[in-house]
Order: sequence, then structure tokens, then C-alpha cells
Amino acid sequence: MELKDIMKQRREILSLTQQDLAEMAQVGVATIKDIERGKGNPALNTVKKILEVLGIEIDYKVRQTI
Repeated sequence: MELKDIMKQRREILSLTQQDLAEMAQVGVATIKDIERGKGNPALNTVKKILEVLGIEIDYKVRQTI
């Protein structure tokens, strides 16, 4: 499942509109819409704010390539 699908599903479970989520995460509603459409390239900090509001924890790893 992709981030866009997880976000939208969780937002709907919580009965939040895109506008509600944007206000709670302190990001633009266009950002929420773009992410849910699979468009744009949000900063990690923006994604973290949104997921925090949705009660979702993000776990990421950084790997080095040679």
C-alpha cells in the first residue's frame, strides 16, 4: 500500500476532510490533495506532521550506496 492510500484511508476512518487535516497538520490543503493524488514531492517534515495528526508512525532507514 502506498503512502497516498494509507493517508486517505486513515483520514476517512477519522472522519476528517482534507481541509481538516491540512489545518491540524499546519500545511496547505493543496499539499494534502497532491499527496492523496500521488502528485508532488512533499518534504519529509511535512509528511511527518501529517502522519502525526493521523496517528501513524513512520519508520525509515537511510542506506548508503557506493
